[in-house]
Amino acid sequence: MKNRVLLINPPHTAIGSRIPREHLPPLGLLSIAGPMIDAGFQLDLLDAEFGPMNLFEVVKEARNRRPDWILIGHSGSSSVHATVMILCGMLKFTLPEVSIVYGGVHPSYHYDEILKETESIDVIVRGEGERTATQLLLALQCGGDLTEIKGIAFRQGAEVYASEPAEMIEKLDDYRVAWELIDHRRYSYWGGKRAVVAQFSRGCPHLCSYCGQRGFWSQWRHRDPVRFARELANLHREHGVELINFADELPTGSRKAWKAFLEALIAENVPLILVGSTRASDIVRDADILHLYKKAGVIRFLLGIESYSEATLKRIKKGGSISEDQQAIQLMRKHGIVSMATYVVGFEEETDLDYWRSLRHLLRYDPDQIQMLYVTPHRWTPYYPTVMQRTVIQTDTRKWDYKHQVLATQKVPAWRVFLWVKSIEVIMQLRPKAIFRNLFVRDSDVGYAMRWYTRIGRRVWFHEVFHFLFKGRRQKRGPSLEAFLGNSLEQREYSMQKRKHITIKTAS
Repeated sequence: MKNRVLLINPPHTAIGSRIPREHLPPLGLLSIAGPMIDAGFQLDLLDAEFGPMNLFEVVKEARNRRPDWILIGHSGSSSVHATVMILCGMLKFTLPEVSIVYGGVHPSYHYDEILKETESIDVIVRGEGERTATQLLLALQCGGDLTEIKGIAFRQGAEVYASEPAEMIEKLDDYRVAWELIDHRRYSYWGGKRAVVAQFSRGCPHLCSYCGQRGFWSQWRHRDPVRFARELANLHREHGVELINFADELPTGSRKAWKAFLEALIAENVPLILVGSTRASDIVRDADILHLYKKAGVIRFLLGIESYSEATLKRIKKGGSISEDQQAIQLMRKHGIVSMATYVVGFEEETDLDYWRSLRHLLRYDPDQIQMLYVTPHRWTPYYPTVMQRTVIQTDTRKWDYKHQVLATQKVPAWRVFLWVKSIEVIMQLRPKAIFRNLFVRDSDVGYAMRWYTRIGRRVWFHEVFHFLFKGRRQKRGPSLEAFLGNSLEQREYSMQKRKHITIKTAS
């Protein structure tokens, strides 16, 4: 009986995947692997991020492992999609008898276009994959009726069939992560520390219009705090894991659940380092328990600052306030937690004055670290319809990784936007306060975090400047966003929202 499954984590071209020279395990693939192993399937993982492997090497290795099914997914989703399409074509040519299943955020929303574009992909899993992927393989194994499986799309003759969305997984603890599939010695972060990506919660209750994740997860849910803390502690005791990188959009979404997790992890008494992302409002809310954050091992949280303009924050439905953002940074510093402020340029048609105000805004905030990003629109978000007529200057979607400009700003040419962004980064990292904290901080863990990120940031900075000057190919008269990507898919934002199945005719 067929039961051999090969999971492939394709190589990613994003700067974040290449510059640190370290790799984190593919949590999404490991998450769907646990239930499939428990259902009796024999699983193998091919992580092509190591190297990274070129596509010919991936295909050769896949052929050597003799799978019955190949499942492909990547956390980079949209920016890795072009690579996935080429890889699937090569895999299907080499292994025509093997069914290829594709899942993740991007294919969940673009399933019909993908299935019409290529015959190399047999089935697309839409939404959360733990239950759906297992049900799919069980059906494929026994020749069952795929139309009875919720949350998938596939071809039926000349049509694309999309079943009704699968139900949201309410109890995340019902499914386990297959940590046994990886060699923990190969995965590291934070300067060689053995590391994993973990997820305490899924979703976010906030309404940021540009976010490509909120609707995918449907609503915010969390793991059992004590059980999750025990799992992380066991990763340290059994596999020597030192650092946990939270994949959550908002791990702190429930003060009660987050506090219970911190207390449970403290009780486990393991020297773990915790890094992740949260909202400034949650830091301010938890001012009285930030000592628990620190004691549990939280060393850095990323805060989405996004813009200096209250009007822009309101338009993109960010929520929160500028004063709250600044207060959160001060509170974190007081408790020995490094603050990384992400700042996004390009939400609107900005001017040189806007970039100057952005610099002043960041200097006033005084975060420990900053990460400058470029707005990157996704078709299924409410933000997309508001920018459909803007000009695309980067038509290589592999570079749509938030670190490359993709939309033109009419009042400021691309080279000057880039100059502003790089200048802001230099000024923020070389300002006297930042240098002093790097050199004379009393907390050794904070000092290590500051210096490690400074080293990585310096490498990324020079890498981006070199590629912009010598390898960046930008369109001077590019298409509109609508002409390049297509119409809005905003109606699909909530990928697990109930609706009847649909059939879409493919080109004959």
